[in-house]
Amino acid sequence: MRYVSFDEAGKLSIKMTTIPEPQSHEVLVKVAAFGVNRADLLQKQGKYPAPSGDSAILGLEAAGTVVDCAPHLYGQWLNRRVFALTQGGAYAEYVCIDAQQLIAIPDEVNFDVAASIAEVYLTAFDAIVQIGQLGSSQTLLVHGGASGVGSAAIRLGKRLGAYVVTTQSCERKCQYAKQLGADLVINYNQQCFASAMKSQGLKANVIIDPIAGDYLQKNLQVAAMDCHCIMLAMLGGRYCNLDMALMLAKRFNLHGSTLRNRDIEYKRNLVNALTNSIGAQLFSDSMSIPIYKSLDIEDIEQAHAILQQNENLGKVVVSIS
Repeated sequence: MRYVSFDEAGKLSIKMTTIPEPQSHEVLVKVAAFGVNRADLLQKQGKYPAPSGDSAILGLEAAGTVVDCAPHLYGQWLNRRVFALTQGGAYAEYVCIDAQQLIAIPDEVNFDVAASIAEVYLTAFDAIVQIGQLGSSQTLLVHGGASGVGSAAIRLGKRLGAYVVTTQSCERKCQYAKQLGADLVINYNQQCFASAMKSQGLKANVIIDPIAGDYLQKNLQVAAMDCHCIMLAMLGGRYCNLDMALMLAKRFNLHGSTLRNRDIEYKRNLVNALTNSIGAQLFSDSMSIPIYKSLDIEDIEQAHAILQQNENLGKVVVSIS
């Protein structure tokens, strides 16, 4: 099968390897499309290696058709159109996926759309609902709301009845976030988000932050009592100064969260929780994540460049023709 390889310099190329064989709890999916995520960029740079036992091939989410599995899974999954998180390996023509993490694709939904959902919605749901416990009429602050996860966080926050604040780098992204349903959009290159929120008397009950660095102290300034701040990345730096007295006074809950190194049972439970909570609404207009660009696997370098340059509004998806 074809797959995307990368060298020590992070350069991508198409190579050939053997088709993987599914274990008894897995299915083999012929990949039609896969989502591109910032974690893929970090992995090829040597900054986010695959956990032990996972595929070393890039790619954390895929959509396609089940073409092989153990006999006890035939009736449920063989020849079904599915999408899911993967344990790596999605940048390939075939990938093995745990059967208990599969989500069926409705007939009217194409593979590109399905490939754009798993990573962003499972990450956002885990952070906002499972960890943050966001309630209706509370305030959700989403940094980087034009990214895939940020887009899903805005959509999910509105579905839960929250007031959603998001920070963006330019007017184009501000307009995009408003179209997704954000109530307050702050251009952080024009004003400090903490000052903007304070001027409107807003305090965040849940904060989704992929920035870290100096943002953490500002998050603390706008946090409500018992706020949950979930750190998903550290694009702004790994170190910061933090007012511990204010943190204690607000009973500020700081969480570091990644999905990739969670165990299989955690991921299975997360998939069940998401599908039970949202289910078919994942494919509704009100929950859809715009696809910024859909490219062919031969253009994988271009797909990575879009994320590297922080150009995208929504998801970048790659199809395997």
